[in-house]
Amino acid sequence: MEIEKTYNSAKAEKTWYQYWLDKKFFKSTPDHRIPYTIVIPPPNVTGVLHMGHMLNNTIQDVLIRRARMLGFNACWVPGTDHASIATEAKVVALLKEKGINKTDLSREDFLKHAWDWKEKYGGIILEQLKKLGASCDWDRTKFTMQEDMSKSVIEVFIDLYNKGQIYRGVRMVNWDPQGLTAVSDEEVIHKEATGKLVYVKYKIENSTEFITVATTRPETIMGDTAVCVNPNDERYMHLKGKYVIVPVVNRTVPIIFDEYVDAAFGTGALKVTPAHDINDFNLGQKHKLPTIDALTQDGKISEAAGAYVGMDRFACRKQIIIDLTEQGLVEKVEEIKNKVGYSERTNAVIEPRLSMQWFLKMDTISKPALDAVVNGEVKLIPEKFINTYKHWMENVHDWCISRQLWWGQRIPAWYDGKGNTVVAKTKEEAVKLLNTNDVKQDEDVLDTWFSSWLWPLTVFDPKIVQNGWDKANEDLKYYYPTNDLVTAPEILFFWVARMIIAGKEYTGQKPFSNVYLTGIVRDKQGRKMSKSLGNSPDPLELIEKYGADGVRVGMLLCSPAGNDLMFDESYCEQGRNFANKVWNAFRLIKGFEVGNVEQPQSSKAAGTWFENKLSEQLEIINEHYSKYRMSDALMATYKLVWDDFCAWYLEAIKPDFIDGKAQPIDKITYEATLGYLESLLKIMHPWMPFITEEIWHLIKERGEKECVIVAEWPKQEQELDIKQLAEFEVSKELVAMVRNVRAQKQISPKEKLEVIEKSEATRSYFDAAIIKLANLSAFNYTKDQVEGAFSFQIKTTEFYIPLAQSLNKEEEIVRLTKELDYNKGFLKSVEIKLSNEKFVSNAKPEVIEAERKKQSDTLSKIKTVEEQLKAL
Repeated sequence: MEIEKTYNSAKAEKTWYQYWLDKKFFKSTPDHRIPYTIVIPPPNVTGVLHMGHMLNNTIQDVLIRRARMLGFNACWVPGTDHASIATEAKVVALLKEKGINKTDLSREDFLKHAWDWKEKYGGIILEQLKKLGASCDWDRTKFTMQEDMSKSVIEVFIDLYNKGQIYRGVRMVNWDPQGLTAVSDEEVIHKEATGKLVYVKYKIENSTEFITVATTRPETIMGDTAVCVNPNDERYMHLKGKYVIVPVVNRTVPIIFDEYVDAAFGTGALKVTPAHDINDFNLGQKHKLPTIDALTQDGKISEAAGAYVGMDRFACRKQIIIDLTEQGLVEKVEEIKNKVGYSERTNAVIEPRLSMQWFLKMDTISKPALDAVVNGEVKLIPEKFINTYKHWMENVHDWCISRQLWWGQRIPAWYDGKGNTVVAKTKEEAVKLLNTNDVKQDEDVLDTWFSSWLWPLTVFDPKIVQNGWDKANEDLKYYYPTNDLVTAPEILFFWVARMIIAGKEYTGQKPFSNVYLTGIVRDKQGRKMSKSLGNSPDPLELIEKYGADGVRVGMLLCSPAGNDLMFDESYCEQGRNFANKVWNAFRLIKGFEVGNVEQPQSSKAAGTWFENKLSEQLEIINEHYSKYRMSDALMATYKLVWDDFCAWYLEAIKPDFIDGKAQPIDKITYEATLGYLESLLKIMHPWMPFITEEIWHLIKERGEKECVIVAEWPKQEQELDIKQLAEFEVSKELVAMVRNVRAQKQISPKEKLEVIEKSEATRSYFDAAIIKLANLSAFNYTKDQVEGAFSFQIKTTEFYIPLAQSLNKEEEIVRLTKELDYNKGFLKSVEIKLSNEKFVSNAKPEVIEAERKKQSDTLSKIKTVEEQLKAL
């Protein structure tokens, strides 16, 4: 069979992904095996693949592919999130391009446009994940707004309302003036901005005196209903019972006294605007102040403000400073840096706003979810996020679950126009409960997270809330709880925690056992990758350029759990180079001519060592997986293949060239080598699925379902021979030293050299391998020093290379003197450490033993070098 000279990644990806689909290798149904389950964090239906998705989904695919090979019934459930705010914004923008305003449409007509958009564009990101090699069970693909999923969301709302957990009320919320909806605290991004702190003078009624208030939001002055000072602030004690005149609108409001105000901060006086600040709202409630909403829903000055009506809030901010300055009411203006909240979806500056909303009480329902993480039932990886989670959950606020949108699950609350409200599944039920035909459903929809918190449950059984755990379907009973969740730390609270809450509430069980938290993908300057900065490469272009396997390896070479990934395209290049190395190694092996020849000792020794090395590294790789050290598992795999297999094993068994012709390889070594390669392909497969499947089928003819994707994960076939591994490490060091001598002395790699070991021994198991790898004429032993030879030491053993060219004594003395100085310096550092009582009393015994071994070896080296210098 002709093997292509270079690996064609595009061809392999197209061929094997379709083959895996056709053979149903990704499909999972309940059976006798132990399940291993991952549910995908559903990307927004508006989304296209970005670098964060690449990282997250590559990790999930690595975990699911390895589980499949370990014999688990591996099930990875894909799907998308309806993303209320983002999708509605997309559809509104699309309609605007066509000259249609949302306000001109009925709700039904708008939703028809939204569903049309979803059907046309909503599956793009899932198709892109296939390019990456994602081995999801695509038959199980879910969408958070499909009919059965939406029904479960409504069931949960009704259930929690009936339990007294959901209520409706006027509260201060984060308002998005562009999206025209409330958003949760977690959907507000705080950014540092430069602002103006304006010191405004409020005149005391019936007095020539003023009280100065500092504010960053002068556009809300028209909503002031009091000025507040600390009751213990001596500067203002004479003002008890007095009133001030609010600038611009000349409204008289009281001076109130409350210890909430910090007398040492600013002027010690605070303007109280209950409609536009949560703390002011609380003060207003406490002191029974009126509330004046100075802003409209879209961020303009309202009729109630009484001035600047209809002006944009930021334009008003500039104008009011000018006007107050002209009136002599601005004492000073300072430039300051402050944190400003922006909507995650629309990037509009958030306004605190009093609004009638629906809320879920979080104090009691969240406790089991807090306990689940604190007691280790659900593990966070890395553990550093446990404290963050604990802090959030111990300070949790009621969850605002209503959104002023049309795209989403509509709240099942109904009103009769007489102040009565009922919660019911259908209008017919509401009519019966309210005893009138004149009923109107709530206009709002539920927060997107109120559907996705049910994701691990409803992807398997949408009727779980209705039926309860005892009557749950076969899928849920089999696959739930799931095993691993891979997601980002920024949604730890408003998705991960809430899924645990829902799981505990409706099954009494955790939704998953482990939460692997990825870092943020940043550029090499440390900036978060984003469209606006233009620093985020197109993942599909990377795949086209470096192959999916190359990109997968590149993403995970530098991605420790919980730490940010400083991405550089050179990592993908390194991944592609690794794929090419594997391909070339395979071509080399398949190019060997198998002959009826005896197995040389060098090949036998190399095989014995590599079997040991494979077992050792497999144990290490498995350990890394068990601790979710994904980058470490990949790097150990990379070194096992590139260094141990390609650079050492293949070099040791590669047949010699005689008279320009490659000699045949013995059958035992050849078949063993193919066996090692197959084991390596299995270990590499989770990281590099395409090239491993391609080579797997080129090695030999296989049955249609004999694929590496379902091959058994390698097992340790033999007990480790630690002594032999250590012995070969010395052999490798010896070969490296011989190669260095060749380079230093400009001796051709083809010229054979002799190496002599000063030892009581007469032979070693790896002598033949050393001769082959270092291209030696002989490897001999002596008990005496060899005069006039180039000498060096490995650990405590001396080696000599007799050279045909005469040894330059002066150069050798300089070299040995440098070596002696280095070893003396190193010995001093070790002895300082060992003389430190604190170190000796606190360090582990094995650490102290290692330091003493360094001391002993270095003393031996010093003695040897001094003897060599003396001889010279």
